[in-house]
Amino acid sequence: MATREEAQGVMDTGITFPIGYGCTKADAETIGAWWGNHPPQGEHIQPTEFLLRQGGIVLGSMYASGSVGRMGAEQAVNSLTNREKRRKKGLPPSINLF
Repeated sequence: MATREEAQGVMDTGITFPIGYGCTKADAETIGAWWGNHPPQGEHIQPTEFLLRQGGIVLGSMYASGSVGRMGAEQAVNSLTNREKRRKKGLPPSINLF
C-alpha cells in the first residue's frame, strides 16, 4: 500500500493482521525485496511475502516482480499443512515450500 488511507481501507475489510504502507527503498533492501521503477507509477517495492510463525520465525518467503508468482491463501495453507505432516513424521521441513 502506498498510503495510510489505502492500508486502512484494506484493514476495514475485517482482516486481523497488520498491513504495511509507505515502504522506502531502504525498507526493501532490509528485507531483500526488489525495488523497481515502473512508469507511470514510478519507483516502488515489488511484492514480498512471508509466512511467519510465532516469534517472527520465517517459514517461507516469496519475492515477485509483478502479480504473477504471488502467494495465494491456498498455497500458504498447503505449505503449512505439508510442513506439519513432515514434522509429525520426524522429517525436516521441505526446501521447496511452494
